[in-house]
Amino acid sequence: MIRNSSEPGYLSGQFLAAMPAMDDPRFEKAVIYICAHSEDGAMGLVINQPLEELKFPDILDQMGIEPTPACEEITVHCGGPVESARGFVLHSSDYQMDGTLVVDEAVALSATTEILKAIAYGTGPKQSLMALGYAGWGAGQLDEEIMNNAWLNVPADGALLWSPQDETKWDQALGTLGISPAMLVADAGHA
Repeated sequence: MIRNSSEPGYLSGQFLAAMPAMDDPRFEKAVIYICAHSEDGAMGLVINQPLEELKFPDILDQMGIEPTPACEEITVHCGGPVESARGFVLHSSDYQMDGTLVVDEAVALSATTEILKAIAYGTGPKQSLMALGYAGWGAGQLDEEIMNNAWLNVPADGALLWSPQDETKWDQALGTLGISPAMLVADAGHA
């Protein structure tokens, strides 16, 4: 189990933006919110890759939960390639229950049927992002990928995290650092 850590050097509660050097097409221009990062590994959710073929009411129907009209507006994202049939809800920390991982004072993660019911019935968190699957790294793997110029660490921003504008999140994430995508190169320099 990956432990959450607020120690320096760990990225829990921050974004990763894929660099042009990313050679995995599943993560091209991906923005990932890191839910847990420790010496044991890391886990996060891609927040800018909506699934076109699957809608939130479809998930509710599969679970025997009656969707409400508000459910039509909820986008389901591809959270990553690991356990792609498993659902996760990244949400504001105003909603917590048994099994909720509190990432920081503003954001939490839940993976239960109860949160889906709460969202469907309008009693859930103020803000949420539904995802199927997650991005995961073993011990030291994420650190190595960052050193190999695959990811850029970006401080998390609530406005970006909860924005419905998935197609601009990558540019916006880079913009928070004052970086234009045109400034990035595909290969890291070597001395």
